[in-house]
Amino acid sequence: MTELGINGEPAATKATEDPLVEIARRLLEEIGEDPARDGLRDTPGRFARWWREFIDYEPGSLDTLFESIGTSQLVVVSDIQVWSLCEHHLLPFRCSVTIAYRPTGKLLGLSKFARVAHQYAHRLQVQERLVDQIALEISTLSGTSDVAVIAKGEHLCMTMRGVKAPAQMTSTAYRGQFGTDPQLRGELFDLIRA
Repeated sequence: MTELGINGEPAATKATEDPLVEIARRLLEEIGEDPARDGLRDTPGRFARWWREFIDYEPGSLDTLFESIGTSQLVVVSDIQVWSLCEHHLLPFRCSVTIAYRPTGKLLGLSKFARVAHQYAHRLQVQERLVDQIALEISTLSGTSDVAVIAKGEHLCMTMRGVKAPAQMTSTAYRGQFGTDPQLRGELFDLIRA
């Protein structure tokens, strides 16, 4: 049943506002700002849209596979740049991700590496879990257990607060032969340095 307003006409329905808009307004007020002033008036809406865009990231198709032309190949995709959010402080961190794998008959499409990295970066995260999740997904998609993921990141929760010192953190995830074969890891490191 439609609610009626003045003169028996349908009442105007107020658009449902994203709850993040009100959270942003409250945040601005709590830090001593006026969310109604010029420069901040549209900030709560932008804040809400950014959070929704970041968290609702859709990687697209991840299952493009091609026939492999060899059985002893080592495929390395390096310097995939991703942003994530530290789950401890809700501050950003940026990582350069390198993914390596040994195909077992099927090659994963090149763009899929970045899609997988972004899929797991676009959430509240810690870098150690990020590399592990990427390694597991690449292993699942490609059908090989031989996967390595290396990420180097700078975390604004360390650079902007607390000790306030910029530094890079490196995290690794080695699966299959990358975890047991030092010669294979050495080949990977040689390729990364080259």
